[in-house]
Amino acid sequence: MKRINAFLWFDSKAEEAAKFYLGIFKNSKIDRITRYGEAGPGPKGSVMTVDFTLDGVRFVALNGGPQFKFTEAISFNVNCETQEEIDYFWEKLSADGGSTGPCGWLKDKFGLSWQVTPLFLGVMLADPDAEKANRVMKAIMEMGKIDIAALNKAAISS
Repeated sequence: MKRINAFLWFDSKAEEAAKFYLGIFKNSKIDRITRYGEAGPGPKGSVMTVDFTLDGVRFVALNGGPQFKFTEAISFNVNCETQEEIDYFWEKLSADGGSTGPCGWLKDKFGLSWQVTPLFLGVMLADPDAEKANRVMKAIMEMGKIDIAALNKAAISS
C-alpha cells in the first residue's frame, strides 16, 4: 500500500465523481465504497467514501457536506505524450459543465482543478538557453489548451 494518496472532499457527489473519472482514465477502478451507519453524520446507508484508482494512482472521495470547496491551490497534473492525449483529456475533463482556463488548466464539473500538459514541458521550461525557455513560457501564457506544435515552434524560433 502506498503511503500517500489523494483525499478529495465532495459535498455529496463522491461516487458520481469517481465514476466520471473512471470513464476518462484507462486502467481505473472503484476499489471500495463505504456507507454511513447509525452514527452518521450522513444519512444511514448513504455513501461516505469511495476508494478508487485512476491509472495506478489511488484516491479517496468523501461525501463530507458543503463546508469545504476545491480551489485552484490544489490541482492534478495529467502528463501527456501527444497532442491527441492533450485534446482527449482537455475535452473529457472539462465536459458537462467544467470550465477551461489559461496555460493548460481547467476545472471539471465538480470544481476540481487539473493541468493537462505535455510530459516534456518541464524540460523545455528549464532549458539552459534562457531565451528559449522564455519563448516557451510566453507561448504557454497565450494558450488555453496546450498546443505542442506551437510550443515546439516557440522553442526553435530565434
